[in-house]
Amino acid sequence: MDQTVYILLSDTGTLFTKSIKKYTKAPYNHASLAFDIELRDMYSFGRKNPNNPLYGGFVKEDVLTGTYSKYPQTTCVIYGLLVTEREVTKMKRVLEIFIKNKQKFLYNILGVLGVSINEPVEFSNSYFCSQFVAEVLERSGITLWNKLPALITPEDFRNSDRLNLVYEGRLLEYPPIKERNTNQ
Repeated sequence: MDQTVYILLSDTGTLFTKSIKKYTKAPYNHASLAFDIELRDMYSFGRKNPNNPLYGGFVKEDVLTGTYSKYPQTTCVIYGLLVTEREVTKMKRVLEIFIKNKQKFLYNILGVLGVSINEPVEFSNSYFCSQFVAEVLERSGITLWNKLPALITPEDFRNSDRLNLVYEGRLLEYPPIKERNTNQ
């Protein structure tokens, strides 16, 4: 039986994201992988502490209490990817490695620079957000592009014909998030 996983692309409007946008001209510059439509079970590489942009790595993201809560004007696009139950099982196995070793993983800032010159920069246990999402998909047997995860950008997800648009707009206006926020 097929299932859907979700790819969230977002723009918080921080100084770092504005710098990336200036270069890429793309509307979104952060990618996350979620296993439910409410985005409760969502992972990426980003800020480990919402108040410290320089301390990054593997994170389980929470829209209502994590970094996103500091940026209520965050815009986003959410895509659904139809996958098999077996592919979801593989993704969750890959994810378990990240979860169990979360303190060992670092944010790959040099990898972000490598993307800009189309030269993959890879370090052991170091990822940037879209590289992480692409890596989890690839290790699970899902290939959306013919290039290395270390060269994947959020814009590549927007241009994939395998992804189905679920929502675009302000993150806190996304109906499942809005409903969850009002019920808290």
